[in-house]
Amino acid sequence: MNLSPDWVAVLERHGWEVVHWSNVGDPRATDSQIMAWANATGHVVFTHDLGFGALLAAGGDQAPSVIQVRTQDVTPGHLEPLVVAALRDHEVALNEGALVSVDESRREKNARLIATPLSLLTANTVARLGRWTLN
Repeated sequence: MNLSPDWVAVLERHGWEVVHWSNVGDPRATDSQIMAWANATGHVVFTHDLGFGALLAAGGDQAPSVIQVRTQDVTPGHLEPLVVAALRDHEVALNEGALVSVDESRREKNARLIATPLSLLTANTVARLGRWTLN
């Protein structure tokens, strides 16, 4: 698990229903198992692990959506404003199926938010998602 359970309270405070993988699944689960669970339960995977985006693209599925953070400091105290902005800005895309990358190349001013609709990655049907899973 690469994101702290502290993210749960942060994201819930902003109105999202959130679970940390450590509360619902085996900590030794593979990325594929986490993706399968998120897909079956309608969750979006929020992660620091770039492998989830690769799995999504390689698997040819529309779901689950993935939001990945690309920075060294993944603590809520450091990233909360940027992550919350990304979730709000791309919530529709995440609900329809997307890979969202939050890349903090420089603090906030130059941070990049990239949303790639899954229809650009695959040609399968769109899944509606409304919950987040932290890994």
